[in-house]
Amino acid sequence: MRTNRIRTTAIAATALAAALSLTACGGDDKAMGTKPAGAAETATPAATSTDGKAQQDAPETGAPETQTVPAERKHAGGNGKKPEAAPNTGAAASIPVCSAQNSRVTVSDVRRPINHLLLTVTNTGSKDCATYHAPFLRFDGAQAVYPILDESKPQAVVVLSPGEKAYAGISLSGEPGENELHKSENLGVIMVDRNNKPKGEVTLKLPAETYTDHLGFVTYWQSDINSALGI
Repeated sequence: MRTNRIRTTAIAATALAAALSLTACGGDDKAMGTKPAGAAETATPAATSTDGKAQQDAPETGAPETQTVPAERKHAGGNGKKPEAAPNTGAAASIPVCSAQNSRVTVSDVRRPINHLLLTVTNTGSKDCATYHAPFLRFDGAQAVYPILDESKPQAVVVLSPGEKAYAGISLSGEPGENELHKSENLGVIMVDRNNKPKGEVTLKLPAETYTDHLGFVTYWQSDINSALGI
């Protein structure tokens, strides 16, 4: 399993500060069942999920790291589908971010690995959208961005055709018993564009009995569930 080399960048912190200026967050989410952290089970990810509502864009931030769609762009699916070639650099860079305006974000419990959740974004629009970087997460309205696993950065931005999905794995804690756990009920999810600028926040209801500590992290967006969960 991957090592827990985690970083929370100054860029993410600056971007989150901008995101906190949003006046509202999505709601109408449904609660989902889960097992307490530390309950060892082996199975496949559960399908339960929650929905969030669209929010307004956050103000611009200064000089963030950029991530553009390469000529060979990675499409989601994991079914042997070959990457499509972008027509040109300008066209690739113009692919819009998968945001609350054109996609739906859900969170679900998984049985393995333990102490993990699965974040899924689905393109609900009529055109391609791109899942840039990693999502910015806030448990119960925390001011700091949840740590991002830098080593999970994919070789290419995952581009979603209408109906396709991308995934990010959320590790909730370190080894059981190592640190104090905190119960969380809600998760704020902030999508970012290719310049790492926040593009609105949705709030999801977390599975019951969700606990976190300071050793958790979220991965970059991936094209398949196994890559997101490190299995």
